[in-house]
Amino acid sequence: MRWMCVLLASVAMAQTVPLPKPVPPGTPPAIPAPADPTRAAATPAPETPPPVRSPAELMQAAIATQKDAVRKQAQAAGATLIPWSPAPDAGAPEADCDPIADKVVAPLIENAAKANALTVKLVRAVIEQESAFRPCAVSSKGAQGLMQLMPDTASKLTVKDVFDPQQNIEGGAKYLKQLLDKYKGDNKLALAAFNAGPAAVDAAAGVPDIPETRDYVDAILKKIQ
Repeated sequence: MRWMCVLLASVAMAQTVPLPKPVPPGTPPAIPAPADPTRAAATPAPETPPPVRSPAELMQAAIATQKDAVRKQAQAAGATLIPWSPAPDAGAPEADCDPIADKVVAPLIENAAKANALTVKLVRAVIEQESAFRPCAVSSKGAQGLMQLMPDTASKLTVKDVFDPQQNIEGGAKYLKQLLDKYKGDNKLALAAFNAGPAAVDAAAGVPDIPETRDYVDAILKKIQ
């Protein structure tokens, strides 16, 4: 009797399971529904390359960095950068930063002058005439920093960061010393070469007949008298 009960139970279960309906001939195969896009794995978007920055934008970024560095140097020395009024010397390049405080720049000038056997008055006068003590000054010709070093000159002097006040003054003082040695201690010729280049001085056999250079030399000579 037991096997009869099992058989009857199996027949009852088979009757409750629906059988698939037969597919009529010629019926096209069923097309599966498209996947839900909200359930699809998110594909990361391709990275956008950084925008190409122009030389002017790169320069502005460098100036901003140097402005912050100079302010930190001033704070370390317990000084503040004074507000800027129009430069007293005509021809000084414009720059988007304050002049460096004397408490910060004075020891840099003294050390550079001593290391190159120059007078403090001469180095200071050149810086004042070149940049009016603005460490981020850039001329229309590309001269940079406190002593307005051209990139090629700065490279030859191993100045790695031309906008760093200490490096710029050390490099500028070293270059001024080289020019004084070349022209046998003649301040007038050395200053003319610092402004217009040694080639122009050699070609003119003296101070070149360039108004800017003549005014430059005269202004500095008056300051160091």
